[in-house]
Amino acid sequence: MNDIFIFSEENLLEQIKNGKYELGFYRIKFYTKNGLPADEKTDTISEFYLYPSGGTLRDENMNIVMYNSKFDTYRGFKAPSSSPKGGVNE
Repeated sequence: MNDIFIFSEENLLEQIKNGKYELGFYRIKFYTKNGLPADEKTDTISEFYLYPSGGTLRDENMNIVMYNSKFDTYRGFKAPSSSPKGGVNE
């Protein structure tokens, strides 16, 4: 069974596919280590915000914790249909 709170590109996509697009971002959650998304299970799960219009993942204080052009609509990312851009990135 896949744990969608373990940080990976696949889990990020899965969360936004089933998430709600609001005010220009998706709310997603990952296990964290030292305030950053963790690629392993930890005792803490934190909320993050993916802004596809810039490909940035931000923490609860709006600090950028990751940029990935793969998730940037200006670089060709097509967010799930709940966003204004529509479609699913393949």
